[in-house]
Amino acid sequence: MEKDNENETLVKPEWLEVRRTEAVEIIVDGVDLLEEIRKSKVKDDKVVKVVEEMKQAGVKMLRDEEWREVDSVMYKEGKVYVPKDEKLRAEIIRLHHDTLIGEHGRQWKIVELVTRNFWWLGVTKEVKRYVEGCDACQCNKNRTEQPAGKLMLNSIPEKPWTYILADFITKLPLAQRYNSILVVVDRLMKMVHFTPTIEKMSAEELARLFRDNV
Repeated sequence: MEKDNENETLVKPEWLEVRRTEAVEIIVDGVDLLEEIRKSKVKDDKVVKVVEEMKQAGVKMLRDEEWREVDSVMYKEGKVYVPKDEKLRAEIIRLHHDTLIGEHGRQWKIVELVTRNFWWLGVTKEVKRYVEGCDACQCNKNRTEQPAGKLMLNSIPEKPWTYILADFITKLPLAQRYNSILVVVDRLMKMVHFTPTIEKMSAEELARLFRDNV
């Protein structure tokens, strides 16, 4: 009885094998994204090179299943590769963010949703940029940083040239070897010094210019 099940196979190994399957269609909010990818005329040089290699070799799979072509759609590691089409990529992000699927979720939620089926180089950065620029998210979501305090008036200087403002006017036409102007303003008297100078100078040269002219 101790070795009653010694030679019995209850679960076959092939049942546990993970197999990649390519999607027949991916429809989000009524939009067939695979069909939109097929219609895209924008080509990525890297993908074009991969396709040419596959055609020359006469195969549908390349580099140990890293790249695969199914019905004119390229798959990278089992995920649909989206061509280098900015409008198409933005539309895919929008459909995963603005619709009921994403519900205007934050960056990592949308990244997870998009990369379930799609992949392209830089997808995380593009999702972050889209989420940060979403008007609805910016207006309706709570801010996590500490709220700013009340605006406070600057104190009035007690004597001239205690507090100053300085800036440069650059990219001027060259005149007598100078192409920039150092502008220094006294906050109390609004007195201004205009000093001709050059755009590229070291900190030591700037300090000497200030000492000699202000």
